[in-house]
This record gives sequence, C-alpha cells and structure tokens, in this order.
Amino acid sequence: MLQYCKFYTKALRNFAYRVICYSIIFTEGGGDVNFNIVLFEPEIPQNTGNIARTCVLTNSKLHLIKPLGFSLEEKHLKRAGLDYWQYLDLEIHESYEAFREKYKEGNFYCSTTKASHIYTDVKFQQGDFIIFGKESAGLPDYIRNSDPDKCIRIPMLETSTRSLNLSNTVSIIAYEGMRQMGFPNMK
Repeated sequence: MLQYCKFYTKALRNFAYRVICYSIIFTEGGGDVNFNIVLFEPEIPQNTGNIARTCVLTNSKLHLIKPLGFSLEEKHLKRAGLDYWQYLDLEIHESYEAFREKYKEGNFYCSTTKASHIYTDVKFQQGDFIIFGKESAGLPDYIRNSDPDKCIRIPMLETSTRSLNLSNTVSIIAYEGMRQMGFPNMK
C-alpha cells in the first residue's frame, strides 16, 4: 500500500518560491529509499525528467545540486517525467558542500568516465548515494579526487570520444544496483 505524503520544496524561479512536489513513501517492505540518485548541476531538463521517472519506478530519491541549468517548472522537465513527477521524492541542495554536510554518514559513489572501477564491481546497498556529473563536463576534479576508489564507470568503446546520455547512465547503474539487491518491492 502506498501512502502519499505532501512536502514543499523551495525552488528559486524569478525570485519566487513556488514548487510543490509529492513524495511517495513505501509503507510495505520498509519506508527507506533504495538509492539516492544525485545530479550535480544538471543542465538538460529532459534528462532530469527521465531520471525522475527512473527514480519513482525504483523507489530512489532524487537530489539536485544547484545551480540548475533550467527551471523546475519547465514544460520539458515535466513532459519527460509525464505523470510520474508528482510522485517523485525530490531534494534540492544549494551546493555540493551543503549536500555532503547533510549526508556526511552516507556511502557515496561517483559515476565518471575517468574511473578505473566498473559499476558491476561495486556491491551496492540500500541507501547508497550515486553522484552523476553535469552533461557538458561530468564531475569536477575535486569531487572525483575526494575518493577515487569510489568512482565507477560504464565501459564504452575505447575509440569513442563521446559518453552515454546521462539518463541512460543513471538507468544502467540504478538497475544494476536493484538487480544486486534482488529487485526489492518490484514486480
């Protein structure tokens, strides 16, 4: 049984705070989220909308770290998330430092093309934080270098100079983690 819980998230848009989101709480099988998906300064609203849908369907919380390259009220963002957006467990952070301070006890992984470890090498656990960089530049050095052993990557063609789309990357890693945990509370 699902219990809907309303919460208010403040988002700056033209100096007005007006975003209302809904959080979905799973009351059967535990109320904890499976994963915490973290987007560092996301730039493309359609990617964030698709990732929001993945978060809802995997019982994962979405964390957005400012600055954002779009407004949370943009139609492209909502269209990509379709009718899932209202069920999203969303938290917005003013900075990476504020985010890490709030969740200092968390277990963090960084998804980056510059990692030596492959995402399937990790033993994911419920509640893990997986941080993804912005579409144009990935994660900055100071984040990647803070714990290089916790950096993971998806293998790609050696000769390619391009990377997978951000929303595809999130889906691949999130579903690997779900697979490792036995797809909890999923049909």
